[in-house]
Amino acid sequence: MATYKEIHGVKVQYRDSDATAIEGDVWYNSSTGKLRMYAALGSWASGGTMNTGVSVISGSGSQTAGLSAGGEVGPPTTYGNSEEYNGSAWTAGGNLTSARAQLASTGSAGSQTAALCFLGRTAPGAVAIVEQYDGSSWTEIADCNTARRATPGGSGTTTACIAFGGGTPGDQKVIAESWNGTSWTEVADLSTGRINLANAGDSGTSALCIGGLTPSATATVEKWNGTSWTEVGDLNTARGGLSGAGGSTAAIAFGGPSATITEQYDGTSWAEVADLPTNKTDAAGTGTSTAALSFGGAGPVDTTEEWSFSASVETVAFD
Repeated sequence: MATYKEIHGVKVQYRDSDATAIEGDVWYNSSTGKLRMYAALGSWASGGTMNTGVSVISGSGSQTAGLSAGGEVGPPTTYGNSEEYNGSAWTAGGNLTSARAQLASTGSAGSQTAALCFLGRTAPGAVAIVEQYDGSSWTEIADCNTARRATPGGSGTTTACIAFGGGTPGDQKVIAESWNGTSWTEVADLSTGRINLANAGDSGTSALCIGGLTPSATATVEKWNGTSWTEVGDLNTARGGLSGAGGSTAAIAFGGPSATITEQYDGTSWAEVADLPTNKTDAAGTGTSTAALSFGGAGPVDTTEEWSFSASVETVAFD
């Protein structure tokens, strides 16, 4: 039988107490005579039902103060409403000035009272429209330079944001544009053009572009540092139509076509964690890697799922 060192490359640590900063994943506590481990647990639970089932929508804010906007209530009918989540229930927010689907937003770096929605699809086709939310109403501001649809990505605030990817099936854009509160400027391109991607981010200068269609499903993940894009650890399962939440060094990606898969990113690599309770495609995601929201999705559906993740010190039991 293989030893712990042979499997993990390190010995089990020998300590006289449980450390607050764990250097390894398993250790022996000599004072209690217990083999201990740092266990991480994640799970999805049902949240409040949206007022309207909607697909390919945008999401911003946190698990207890989330914001949905736009989407479609059945192809090709676009939707102009927004809803606000308080941690248990959804209520109507202000209507977009231009109803559209397949749009992007400021995501997890935005808030329920200060967010941007940009790009997307109206009935005629792709648009460059950008709108800003102040907690009660939407106002159209300066357009992006290039119109795109098919769920581009975004991260940031109302004064500093990055928009990336999107396009149309067969024309997957590598374009990224930066917002400074006044205008949009094209910046360094993605390495791989893609549509129907997921995003996560801390700001307009720190974001992840996750998966998507190139046109085939990809597992590629790219990180934005404010100047350039760099490929980082791939997803374990390539897919488009997925959702994301969290920041550039601690994120989750979930769902996709016929998928319940949830993967968590630690700044280096992705690990599969607890699955969604049902398949979810083209849903919105927002929040953090430890407290996220998934809402809406293809169908369309009106369901909301809340992600929670925690770590604790546990005793290793033997049969």
